Amino acid sequence: MSFAARVVPSAQGLAAEFYAHCARGELRIQRCTDCGAWRHPPRVMCARCGSERWQWTPTSGRGRLYTWTVTHQALVPAFADDVSYAVAVVQLEEGVRLVTAVTGTAPAALEIGMPLEVAFVEAAEGVGLHHFRSRPA
Repeated sequence: MSFAARVVPSAQGLAAEFYAHCARGELRIQRCTDCGAWRHPPRVMCARCGSERWQWTPTSGRGRLYTWTVTHQALVPAFADDVSYAVAVVQLEEGVRLVTAVTGTAPAALEIGMPLEVAFVEAAEGVGLHHFRSRPA
């Protein structure tokens, strides 16, 4: 899959803050300031302790492939030229899992646990998207 911003996500509310960090090349995830739990997607209340206190915390940007599925039919016309491509779940070193794309590796070469690192592409003014690429172990 040649990763390019074809569909701009709805950048409203807390999601807008997340995508703005990505546009600056930063993978920041919400972290509860009371119990330390990481959470994604962004939300107001901590699922672990119920606190509404949190901050956008920088991550390492490193993780491992947790799982993936290969898409063989484009449900969104903007991606028709890319089928077959993998939709992946990456588990960051911090424990958070993100639905994302893995670029630079064919779907047939993906392996559970493969080490990955984050990269970004600008989807629109102030809106960035994350994707991951292979990194040395």
